[in-house]
Amino acid sequence: MVRSPSPARWPGLDGVDERRFSLLVIGDVGIEVRATLPDVRFAELRADRLAYAPARAVVAGTAVNLARPAARYFHRVGVLGKIGDDDHTRTIRRELRRIGAVDLLRVEPGTPNGVSVMLRDDPGNGGRGVRLMVVQDEPPCRRLGVPEVRSAATAIAGSDVLVTDGYSLLSPVSRAALHAAAGIAREAGTRVAFDLVPHDVDGRLPVDAVLPMLALADLVISEAPTLARLLGRPAPISRDEVRDLLPALDRTVPGRPLWLLRFGATALEHVLVHQRERSPVEYPTGYVEGVERTGFGDRLAAAELYRWLSES
Repeated sequence: MVRSPSPARWPGLDGVDERRFSLLVIGDVGIEVRATLPDVRFAELRADRLAYAPARAVVAGTAVNLARPAARYFHRVGVLGKIGDDDHTRTIRRELRRIGAVDLLRVEPGTPNGVSVMLRDDPGNGGRGVRLMVVQDEPPCRRLGVPEVRSAATAIAGSDVLVTDGYSLLSPVSRAALHAAAGIAREAGTRVAFDLVPHDVDGRLPVDAVLPMLALADLVISEAPTLARLLGRPAPISRDEVRDLLPALDRTVPGRPLWLLRFGATALEHVLVHQRERSPVEYPTGYVEGVERTGFGDRLAAAELYRWLSES
């Protein structure tokens, strides 16, 4: 039987019975306050508003958000990042233990942990609403340095895949650390995956600040509109427009990285898989109306990484 190309079908989005491989993720770690505001649309607010709604504080950030679902696929998951030194530090480390992740966090003495707020409004028609994120300026993770990455070289070299993301590119300090980590991984034969976030990175960094990491990656996950804008092209909407982006990728980025380009009505419904000298393949992600969006991208990424390693 021919296996479906969609990781939503195999290995599925809820983990596997037999966990395999080792994954180390470098990224943001902090505290996030989340709430969805009932019967409130941001665009309609004209005055102060008090809203009662379910709200919770969770340990989050790009590294933790991926580590949670990854722990259901990989037999070992490590988290490397820089955190602060306050009352939240113990909570963060306790959460890593709870999900079964190896704690490789570095602490910056005397510095508070990064805090973010994520609010989503309610469009009133069953849609996903608009998300507003407020992130603490210059959290500790932006100061993860090259020496701290080198001190984790054994863990990086001993992993099957190193997963990184674009938030670390926002600071010259953590950008250099990310490049160093990718260099250690490549020298050891550890594969490098890169998630091109934030989705407005094209408005935050010049393309020259991002291209070196794309060139170091064996696998790149990106929303197709984000990547297109970064390369100075119109954001694609249809699958044909996404396919038209592929020659530009091959011209701009050397080597043969595997591209997982997300697209669709909300840039999450479909993935176009591309690698130089191979025919592109498309698959549905399993995201449809009514599916919880928060965390879906990380669940999908964990399944995609597991399948990639399984088929390599």
